[in-house]
Amino acid sequence: MTEYVNHWINNTTVEGNSDRTAPVYNPATGKVTKEVRLGSVDDVNAAVAAAKAAQHGWAETSLAKRQAILFNYRNLLVERREALAAILTSEHGKVISDALGEIARGIEVVEYVTGAPELLKGQYTENASTGVDVYTSREPVGIVGIISPFNFPAMVPLWFFPVAIAAGNTVVLKPSEKDPSAVNFLAELFAEAGLPEGVLNVVHGDKVAVDTILEHEDISAISFVGSTPIARYIYENASKAGKRVQAFGGAKNHMLVLPDADLDLVADSAVNAGFGSAGERCMAISVLVAVGPVADALIPKITERMKALKVGDGTRGCDMGPLITREHRDKVASYLDIAEADGATVVVDGRGQEVDGEADGFWLSPTLIDNVSTDSKVYQDEIFGPVLSIVRVETFNEGIELINASPYGNGTAIFTNDGGAAREFQRNVTVGMVGINVPIPVPVAYHSFGGWKASHFGDARAYGPEGLAFFTRTKAVTRRWLDPSHGGINLGFPQHD
Repeated sequence: MTEYVNHWINNTTVEGNSDRTAPVYNPATGKVTKEVRLGSVDDVNAAVAAAKAAQHGWAETSLAKRQAILFNYRNLLVERREALAAILTSEHGKVISDALGEIARGIEVVEYVTGAPELLKGQYTENASTGVDVYTSREPVGIVGIISPFNFPAMVPLWFFPVAIAAGNTVVLKPSEKDPSAVNFLAELFAEAGLPEGVLNVVHGDKVAVDTILEHEDISAISFVGSTPIARYIYENASKAGKRVQAFGGAKNHMLVLPDADLDLVADSAVNAGFGSAGERCMAISVLVAVGPVADALIPKITERMKALKVGDGTRGCDMGPLITREHRDKVASYLDIAEADGATVVVDGRGQEVDGEADGFWLSPTLIDNVSTDSKVYQDEIFGPVLSIVRVETFNEGIELINASPYGNGTAIFTNDGGAAREFQRNVTVGMVGINVPIPVPVAYHSFGGWKASHFGDARAYGPEGLAFFTRTKAVTRRWLDPSHGGINLGFPQHD
């Protein structure tokens, strides 16, 4: 009997009225394990109607009651994290340890917004003018649409919906159809924690569901994470529809390595940041920019570590799992042919290597390419797989210029023991998130995540203070209580006295 992934509306599973479905694979076996229902316009409308019916009541719910539910939710996530990790491994392919790490970073955001009573406080000025007080409050924007990617099926949704809900909004969430079950698990846990019906709704689907969310007149704000072309599409169309938008796009993250760096630390970091989660991270290091003689010294260290990696089924204690689909694996592998045609050197070829998994899994082992030209598509494209490129430069300044010339500006890192060089790098590089001897500089939950240039459309970053600001509107109230001395007509512009 076929297992279906259904929608989640009003705290219950709903089949919807569409007969369209899509296969959900286990990437480690290449087999279809279930079908996900692809929502229709009517299915999205039903989810929005549920969110609309719940929104006023949830916004009027006290901060103390919201906080109690968020604490319950945090505790349930911690208790059930192994079950959630197993779902991630079965549908995305990432190894269990990586899945648990993803969940932990999502839980950090939930922990942050348990402080909503403090975080949502307004400001107050007494007697700003004689007998006049001024104060501000933060109010929810209404119904929020969230469209999340396949590469972090739990963490990225947790970046957004707990923040939106803590602020008093209701949510319609469309996860990736490639690995949809994790979001249902998250939604069911929130209901178990005490979240009222209609506050969090999940509609599975494809472009039909996405476009309906973007155009729906009752949705006030959109959060999206995905590739740059789609992020631009989301931003432009949702903005035209009058919505508040934060759209996070793709990346081509560089690691600049100076000759004075600890090369063993560099090699460890390059392997960890380049091949973790099979390179399917928007913050993965995909380009190692080697200054002067660094590349020749680094390549043996990196290849030694690559040979020790165990690739296979994520349930078997491996270091790296498969890619998400067969089509994506084939696309990533095609860049090795492009590299050779463009004159680069494939130092380690990830095609056809032995893995600990079934033959039909979507395998591509870690790959290292040296002497990559900036004119090559290997350098220019976001490959989004376990392919690490080495670009050689002569000087530190040439390395910064190369990074700044990239259309992307998500994350970058420098490895050096020179504090002056590190400071110059962090000040002059045109990238939103910078690591100094840290390869994946994803900010903690009480800061905010987001890149520059073609990696981010819209002003607000994710989670942290900027995330809360995105999901709220500030209202300023100027108040005076009248006393017997007031009165009189004055048509002049009001002045403070």
